[in-house]
Amino acid sequence: MKTDMAHLDVTLGDVIEAADTLQNDKQQVTIEAVRGLIGAGSTKTIHQHLATWRASHAKPVEAPKAEMPPELLAELGRWAQQYAQDAGAGMRDALARAESDMDALLAAGNELEAERDGLNAELGDARVAREQAQLIADERNEEIERLTAELRNARQIAADALVGKAKDQLAIDGKDAQLADLRQQLERNVAATAAESDARLRAQMELVGVTTERDNLAAEIKELRTTLDNSRSERSNLRAELEALRARK
Repeated sequence: MKTDMAHLDVTLGDVIEAADTLQNDKQQVTIEAVRGLIGAGSTKTIHQHLATWRASHAKPVEAPKAEMPPELLAELGRWAQQYAQDAGAGMRDALARAESDMDALLAAGNELEAERDGLNAELGDARVAREQAQLIADERNEEIERLTAELRNARQIAADALVGKAKDQLAIDGKDAQLADLRQQLERNVAATAAESDARLRAQMELVGVTTERDNLAAEIKELRTTLDNSRSERSNLRAELEALRARK
């Protein structure tokens, strides 16, 4: 009759069979006794089925006939008292069973209230855990947004750096071209000056004398050297500027 699933409700047949077994064994038929014999079922379900069984087994209480005993009238009082006790015995048994069933129902109600309180506490814990998880999710979303903004800024800085580097490279290339043009111009100037000096020297040597022309030539050579030194200094400055531009790459 017992089942492996203690929380399943039992049928009316299970309760009737258990109640008949208890009654045949001369045991008191109560909710707890029936449940212990079956090994399963809720208190409410067993109470409903047990009420059906008791209704089917209820017998009308017949009061004993009020016959005058053959004894003396003095025994009439004792007989009447015993009669009252016998007449109320069935009612007292029914009342005792009802009180026992009521106690079982109250105990089951207390258990249900305790389970409800436990479920409410678990529900509160679940709500707190959900709120904490939501807070953590919000914080992570904010962190993701911040990192995304930083990544965009880093990409913009890298792009600006590449553009600046390209501009610097163009400027360096322009400086190199200017330096080459200046070098060529300087060489042409030196060559032109040398040719002009040679022509002037020949003319002066023809007009004045060798000594005077020599002095003039020395002065002109000195001037040319000064010009050449200035050109070299300017070229050195341009080279230094070029090296500085290359170092910035």
